Amino acid sequence: MNKEKSIRWGIAHILASYNNTIIHLTDISGSETIARVSGGMVVKSDRMESSPTAAMMAAKKAAETAFEKGINGVHVRIRAPGGHQGPHNPGPGAQAAIRALSRMGLKIGTIEDVTPIAHDGCRKKGGKRGRRV
Repeated sequence: MNKEKSIRWGIAHILASYNNTIIHLTDISGSETIARVSGGMVVKSDRMESSPTAAMMAAKKAAETAFEKGINGVHVRIRAPGGHQGPHNPGPGAQAAIRALSRMGLKIGTIEDVTPIAHDGCRKKGGKRGRRV
């Protein structure tokens, strides 16, 4: 009889801005860090940090560490800078990172967007007429 291998779940927090992509793998509770890799750790030039290529390399690195620690499935949480000032859509590295995680053999559970949304706090910077370029 073929015994099914149980899936040990973790959470992949992916912060994808237009300047960098950070992949933070935690256990299912989110309190214990398993791996933390950024785009800047895997490429040399600053302009490449947010690229899909750097995100894929970072995801591969994180997935290898996850397998070592015994995690073989992840729930993905994508986050753009958002909030008060930042853009509310994730950068170019987000999709590439998820694709790389699944290609490495990690089971993907749920994918959710956890971008912070401002609820009318302080006034945005830029003055009455906005930022004039």
